[in-house]
Amino acid sequence: MEHNGDYKNEFGWFADKPKVPKKLYNIKGILAGLAIFLILVTMPLWKNIGKVVPAPDPKLNTAAIMALPEKNRTCIEDKEFMRANHMLLLVSWRDEAVRNAHRDYINSKGKKYLASLSNNCLECHSNKSQFCDQCHNYVAVVPNCWGCHFEKEKKQVAQSEAK
Repeated sequence: MEHNGDYKNEFGWFADKPKVPKKLYNIKGILAGLAIFLILVTMPLWKNIGKVVPAPDPKLNTAAIMALPEKNRTCIEDKEFMRANHMLLLVSWRDEAVRNAHRDYINSKGKKYLASLSNNCLECHSNKSQFCDQCHNYVAVVPNCWGCHFEKEKKQVAQSEAK
């Protein structure tokens, strides 16, 4: 039995195969939609291309620092070291204090300090928003120091709320 235009599968004879054009459906519309999508998604990047945000300049003339005698207005290490390595220094202090009960730090000049963020660094750099937050926000990092430190600030807030 001969059937022109029909095809046969394992179940028997069927009607002609439908004629489906061999092309993408509305290629112009797809490419236009894709282009608009890419433009919209990348627009925030274009807005900031070529813009330079100036690096923060934390204030080192706080009242606590200015109250110190001139000879005592030095940090534990020099400015370049502290900018590049302060987090490593604080982590090593934490590890030494917690794991080894060693709370002394001897700097590169041989001077001995108490290895404590709260009782050493924050005595001079007490204004978190003007000193710490400026640089941390600039480089988009969120340090986990403030969960335990800044007790003075927490106590002051609690006292003012109680009044």
